[in-house]
Amino acid sequence: MRQLASLKDTVTVWRALERRVAETGELYELAQAEGDDEMLAHVAEEADAISAEMDRLEHELAFGGPYDRRNAILAVHAGAGGTESQDWAEMLLRMYLRWCEAHRFDADVLDSTLGEEAGIKSATVEIRGANAYGYLKSERGVHRLVRLSPYDSTHARHTSFVLVEVMPEAEAAVEVDIKPDDLRIDVYHAAGHGGQNVQKVATAVRITHLATGVVVTCQNERSQSRNKESALRVLEARLLERELERRAAEQAALKGEHVEAGWGNQIRSYVLHPYKMVKDHRTSYETSNAAAVLDGDLDGFIQAYLRSTVGSAT
Repeated sequence: MRQLASLKDTVTVWRALERRVAETGELYELAQAEGDDEMLAHVAEEADAISAEMDRLEHELAFGGPYDRRNAILAVHAGAGGTESQDWAEMLLRMYLRWCEAHRFDADVLDSTLGEEAGIKSATVEIRGANAYGYLKSERGVHRLVRLSPYDSTHARHTSFVLVEVMPEAEAAVEVDIKPDDLRIDVYHAAGHGGQNVQKVATAVRITHLATGVVVTCQNERSQSRNKESALRVLEARLLERELERRAAEQAALKGEHVEAGWGNQIRSYVLHPYKMVKDHRTSYETSNAAAVLDGDLDGFIQAYLRSTVGSAT
């Protein structure tokens, strides 16, 4: 029913635009015939508004995938490099949270593991909003940072890598068949900051899917039941992602394409020294305003990626 409602909304929007174009065309012909400059100016304004609406709708065509309109589960994982990569992982997490804030997406950090000295080893975020997965699927891959290290006494230049995962949230359990007998659920005391409730009560939850070996944790909620619910959502999303990867691998094998056994090369480089530049290696989109990007200004990169996927699909 949700899919039907969404399709009806789409049809309604396009039919309304069709009528709007027809009415504007008729007004233009009438204004031309009568030589009415005021009406011609009004028609020109309406034409600009229609053009802007067309651009917006064309942008939405990029969300044609079966999961694009869903909420998203985003995870960041520090790569090799110790404190440098862990600090980079925390910078990326902040970047995505700022992007969500700017676009009024709800973002909840479900789980995070602090680094030994600074930063984080990993974090998982649930992001809720219209087309959340459709927007953020552009961020999936390895992100590379080049900068002068604040943790090196010689201030040498360091290169750090962080893996970003983006998965569509599973909407129904039937999409991923999770049997209770396949789950091992462990509870433990949450680490990190917290009050007496966190210190005295085992509220953190770890769920292991025995059939696949997938392990998810959640410790940021104050109650064990809420942590369990959040962990199950993440598990469903991870199992759905595995199923999508399995199907994609099967389709690629049928086409005779080579399937990479891993994440491949970095999708984007963030250079802070000796110059400032952020460049996406898939679309060649780049900007010298690295500070704005790290503060959540990702729209240029996301839109460039969406345009490239629409172009390749057509």
